[in-house]
Amino acid sequence: MDFDYDTVVAFSKTWGLFYMMAFFLCVCVYAFWPSNRQRFDRAKHSILDRDDEPWQK
Repeated sequence: MDFDYDTVVAFSKTWGLFYMMAFFLCVCVYAFWPSNRQRFDRAKHSILDRDDEPWQK
C-alpha cells in the first residue's frame, strides 16, 4: 500500500483530532480531580507566601 500526501494528511487530521480531544479530557479530569485540590491550592498560594523584596547590597 502506497501512502501519498493526501492519505497521510487525511489520517493525521482525523486521528490527530481524536488524540487531542482525548488528551484535553485527560488534562481536565486530572485538573478537577478532588484529591488534587490541595496540591493546586498550595501552588496557587505559594507565590504569595514568600515576601519578595528588592535585592539589597
